[in-house]
Order: sequence, then structure tokens, then C-alpha cells
Amino acid sequence: MTATVTPEAFRALFPALADRVWLDTPASPPGPLPVTAALTEAVTAWQNGRLDVAGWESAAPAARFEFARYLGVPAADVALMSSVAEAAATVAASLPAAQRTIVIGDDEFRSNLFPWLTLRPRGYRIVRVPASPAGRTESLLAAIDDTTALVAVSEVLSIDGERVDLARLRAAISAVGARLFVDATQSLGVLRPDLAVVRPDYLAVHGYKWLFCPRGAAWLVTPHHDELHPLMPSWKSTQDGGYFGGPLRLAAGTARCDTSPAWLSWIGARAAIELMAHLPAPAVEQHCLRLADTFREGALSAGAWPIGVGRASHIVAVQIPDPEAVRDRLRAGRVHAQVLGDRLRVGFHYFNNDDDVTAALRVLAA
Repeated sequence: MTATVTPEAFRALFPALADRVWLDTPASPPGPLPVTAALTEAVTAWQNGRLDVAGWESAAPAARFEFARYLGVPAADVALMSSVAEAAATVAASLPAAQRTIVIGDDEFRSNLFPWLTLRPRGYRIVRVPASPAGRTESLLAAIDDTTALVAVSEVLSIDGERVDLARLRAAISAVGARLFVDATQSLGVLRPDLAVVRPDYLAVHGYKWLFCPRGAAWLVTPHHDELHPLMPSWKSTQDGGYFGGPLRLAAGTARCDTSPAWLSWIGARAAIELMAHLPAPAVEQHCLRLADTFREGALSAGAWPIGVGRASHIVAVQIPDPEAVRDRLRAGRVHAQVLGDRLRVGFHYFNNDDDVTAALRVLAA
């Protein structure tokens, strides 16, 4: 793999794509060969009694450094998590009791919604902002005031694919001295936020979607690591790394929030981030947005109305008149996409191509 890898070369790493169209990465993608090979090697060694405990244990901290390098942030700012819910709950539990406000979209993904609701008994007011016809960005901006302590938002929600304008939110949040928590699970891997402009106080990412990690490998990135309180302090949270007895002295940086890693998840995550680091990020974003735009225009021509307002992303949801018929045609055409209620949702990664768009549009045109 090189930094000039093409979509065609990337697609060749996914054997599942030989006989099917995969547009369901918003749920989960097929496994790329470098990741499944790393997992197969580990499972085979385990089966054969050649389990390398030290090697398996090193995968998680190695993935921390690879992810930090991928994002361009200090490794000391990266905590190893198992989910976005754990990341949000860690931040929520670390905030001081205060008569302040948490602002969050009413239709947020529950892993980035429910942890903040636990702050009510500690004096926080939770403002759940309904989406307006102008989009989530405008709705959230209108809810920010001098009482705001934190705004929690997903850059992209898979319910409709709208991309929130993080730069505008950052400016409004900074103006009132608040903090920004961003869930980038449905964006990172395709979209590249300008971290120098957005400056998220907390960035949470679960890697099992657009980063091709196994489920159970997630990250929390924050410069406020000295304020964090681990939800489940253990031998992994300490400075000395000892196993038995002794005082609780938390590790420096966000490592204080680490828990015992699920070995296979992090073995796969390390291989996945190494793979992602070789992709040309600007070309990935441009490629995926172009495919999404092509699908969106074709869907309109086929009579399927795109759902969502605001900035578009690599995820598209369109309203369909006959969900069951669309579901049957997807199955018959071996097209993997989600029918959710009265809408069809598709998502485009770097391995997708124009033929995949055509296959999806054929389903709608039928």
C-alpha cells in the first residue's frame, strides 16, 4: 500500500465485493484483507497454543499511537475506549457539578445522548434541540447561550446523512466559554474535520464503521485529560502498571481512562488504522462525496426524495413509497443497504464506484 492508492486498488482488498454491492457501511463494512489477516493469524495462534500474550497486549497501545498519528494529535491525548457511550459517559462523569446547560440534538444517536442525561441530578439543565427546517447546525446554534457548558453533537448522523458545520459551532461555543464534544463515528475515515479550526474539546470515534476496525475499538481524544476520572479504574489506569496492591496513582494523559483491552478488537484496530493511514485523505473525501451526489441526483429523477437538510455527506437517505418492494429488490440484486421505515439509506466509501451507484439507482427505478 502507498499514499497514492486508487479506489480500484483499495476495492481489491475486499473479497466480499466480488459478488455484491456494499452500501451499508453506516451499519458496518465488510472486512478488508489486512485486518482479517491479522485477526486470522491471532486466532490461529490461539488455537494452536502459540498465544503471544505480550504481543496481543501491545496491540492496544500501538493502536493508540497509530490513531494519534493518523489524526495528527499527541498520543497523550488519546484514550482507549470500547464505545462512544463509554467515551461520553467518561466525560459526563468528569464534569463538575454545576448549574449549567448541556445542549444536544433531540434526535442524536443514543450513545451520544443518554450519557448526558445522567447529569441532571448534578444540577445540569439538558436542552434537547429539535431539528429545524434549516438543519441541525442552525438549531444547535440557536440554543447556545451564556449558560451553556457543553454542546454534544455527531458530525454526521446516519438517520439522514446531514453534516453539521463544526467550524460554526466551534465559534459560537468559544464565544460563550463552553466546550464541544464531537462523535465522529459516522464521518472519520471518509470526511476529515479541520481539527485546527474545529478544536473539539472531546472527540469520540468508534472504529467499526468507516475505519474498518472490529467492534469494541474506540477512542476518546481530549487535551483535558488531567480532568478525566476513569469509569472503571484498574491496573491499566495506573502509572506503574503493577498488578497487585498499592495505591491508586493515575497514569499521565488520557491513559488514565484505559481499561483492559479486548485483545482481538485492538489487533484488528491496529491493522485497520495502518491501512487507513495509507489512503490519500483528500481524494477519499472527494471520491465519496461525488458518488453520494450522483446517487442523490439519480434518486430524485427516480422519484425518491432525499431526506435531510443542511450540508450533504457521504451518507444519503431517501424517502421511498414501497419499502417492502425496495427491500426485495435489494436482496435480489445483492445490494447491501438499509431500508429503515419509509426510507432507503446508503453510504459510500473509497471502495465504492459508479457501478455501485448504478445498481442502487436501478433498485429505485424499478
